[in-house]
Amino acid sequence: MTLDACTEALRQHDPDRFGAVLVAEVQDRPALVTLYALNLEIARAPFQSAEPMLAEMRLQWWIDRLEQMGAGTPPPLHDVLTPLWEAWGAEAGALAPLAEARRRDCERQPFDGPDEVLAYVEATAGALMWAAARRCGAPEGTREIVAYQARGAGLAAWLRALPQLQAVRLGLEPARPGDAQALAERAREGLRLAARMHRKLPRRTAAALYPGPRVPRLLSEVLAGRSDPFEAVPQVTPFQRRASLARLALTGHWWR
Repeated sequence: MTLDACTEALRQHDPDRFGAVLVAEVQDRPALVTLYALNLEIARAPFQSAEPMLAEMRLQWWIDRLEQMGAGTPPPLHDVLTPLWEAWGAEAGALAPLAEARRRDCERQPFDGPDEVLAYVEATAGALMWAAARRCGAPEGTREIVAYQARGAGLAAWLRALPQLQAVRLGLEPARPGDAQALAERAREGLRLAARMHRKLPRRTAAALYPGPRVPRLLSEVLAGRSDPFEAVPQVTPFQRRASLARLALTGHWWR
């Protein structure tokens, strides 16, 4: 897969990150595109088989390839791994935990409360955002700020996907509205904490820290009880997505 094909995969399956990549500085785009294309692949690997053992074998294949790359061994020709190697080199080995964190998905095991969801989001969305932010120039000392932003963005994305997650037993069980509201509150607090410290991060990191469109609105709807994330959540229209990305491009403001 060429870099252009990775970009097209993002456009089709992850439009928010696709739009953010277009806003990124030119030198950062190959790393972001390949990182996000990898994330797409490892996120869907557990769902390529209904049998947990087979699903885990598919996920383990990605872990093994990333670890080999980390040891300095180029991958065999592959749609995603080849451009990833070109953009990341041996640093791709540090991305293996992104795949490790998806083992739970192979088991089709629902979460029993907000703390488990938060730990999962930190290991997936949190690790992904930090990898992207570092490649976009985030100083090591800003890791906590990025973690707050990732908590807000990741929990909001998880809540938006909750109706689909419930259908495949990867949501919350039992489905308690109070748990969803607790997650929305933690997400909002994460975004607030990151916003307070946004000046410590260079503008170059904006593309990596973009939380997606209409995130505050989603959280407010859940917290006010106007939206039940177990059943349905407010959908993002193409116009709203374009408007949000235009704001990011014009101002560089990733915080809310």
